[in-house]
Amino acid sequence: MPSIIDYRSDTVTRPTPAMLEAMFTAKVGDDVFGEDPSINELEQKTAALFGMEAGLFCPSGTMTNQIAIKVHTQPGDEVICDALSHIYLYEVGGIAFNSGASVRLIQGNRGRITAQQVAESINPSDVHKPVTTLVSLENTSNRGGGACYSVEEIYAIKRVCEQNQLKLHLDGARLFNALIATNEAPITYGLLFNSISICLSKGLGAPVGSVLLGNQTFIQKARRIRKVFGGGMRQAGYLAAAGIYALDYHVKRLAQDHEHTKAIAECLQKKDFVGQIMPVETNIIIFEVKGRFTPKAFVEAMEKHHIKVMAISPTQVRMVLHLDIHPLMVQLTIDAIEAL
Repeated sequence: MPSIIDYRSDTVTRPTPAMLEAMFTAKVGDDVFGEDPSINELEQKTAALFGMEAGLFCPSGTMTNQIAIKVHTQPGDEVICDALSHIYLYEVGGIAFNSGASVRLIQGNRGRITAQQVAESINPSDVHKPVTTLVSLENTSNRGGGACYSVEEIYAIKRVCEQNQLKLHLDGARLFNALIATNEAPITYGLLFNSISICLSKGLGAPVGSVLLGNQTFIQKARRIRKVFGGGMRQAGYLAAAGIYALDYHVKRLAQDHEHTKAIAECLQKKDFVGQIMPVETNIIIFEVKGRFTPKAFVEAMEKHHIKVMAISPTQVRMVLHLDIHPLMVQLTIDAIEAL
């Protein structure tokens, strides 16, 4: 067991021995020529899982999101998303930089927007206003504490998009967490969205990579944009093999992360220095720190127990459960919190 227990993000995981073995034995080729068999298998496997036509393997979820936005929009268009969306907050202004598009921000509920809000945010046909062309959802919502959309609300948003000729994109960085929590099938999401970004390096534990999904025409255009963005890779099948392994063996185990998250949240709820805790649905805890601790002081106190957590605002701390957090670590964490 490592000496540090790290809850800063589910991106800190390391490949398991079995995943490393899959990587070491991967068959590879030149992916820019379309000749890497492991990448081809990963793209086909992920697309089939969601009932979509094709996939594109990329180094990061930021790249898959930004490629999707670029394909779906023209310069001067407008993208609708929640104000807490990763595509807006944490992708370095990429919507403006890469696509020349503006953003209509919606104040949703823990990162989730409604069909009514989308309908109210679509610009009229007016030469003074940008053309609304794309709606982007994030499931689960990172800054919403791992909040999940209901499929019924997504269906309603999809209807609004269809009625107004808008494309619908999903930032599914933690989509498998949502699927496990809501017991929904991936195929349902494939029917709802024009494009989906699937991250392999968070809850699924792969070291690198995301897959962008869509129809054949969309992915053909996306492949060209990936090349423009510098994302053309060569013998990256060693990385794709980790993604294949993750899809085969690391999806169902996400339920354990969710159980661990609830256990820690229940412990935090009893402490006098903990204020509001966002409802825990998946693998993220975001909670208010008050009174005798500040977020910074709480982070420092946990570090004395060799536990890393992250202050995400002047009043809030975030903890994220993942593949490398085992039951004993959870108990040590609970013991450390109870001792404060």
